[in-house]
Amino acid sequence: MFQIDPRLAGDTLEVASLTLCQVLLLNDRRYDWLVLVPRRESVTEILDLSPQDQAQLWREVTLVAQVLRHAQPDLKLNIGALGNVVRQLHLHVLLRQEGDPAWPGPVWGHSPREPHTAEAGHAAAERWRVLLEEETQA
Repeated sequence: MFQIDPRLAGDTLEVASLTLCQVLLLNDRRYDWLVLVPRRESVTEILDLSPQDQAQLWREVTLVAQVLRHAQPDLKLNIGALGNVVRQLHLHVLLRQEGDPAWPGPVWGHSPREPHTAEAGHAAAERWRVLLEEETQA
């Protein structure tokens, strides 16, 4: 049975379910940072997915990336799949800007998260859910 890794679940807020992936918002108010987790049990690498799931994963990464870019077209888009701390396959799709706390280096492990308030986190997750829904219906 598929379950999101407890550490990943503890660091994120639910946004939406796509065909393959659960979309999560990293709970850090400093970044527009979405995480895609393929709903497949015991998968740690992209290569562990079937060819069909690999293709669907990239379609969904592209969709999420487009939504982020449309929201803030002047920012730099970063996509990454590290898995050194949380081994469950998940892809990070986030926007970066000059002067953000980690710029120009990587955001992973740079500094402790600065979580949203409960209300702001809910609003941010809902914003991305609506934008994803609008993009899929376009």
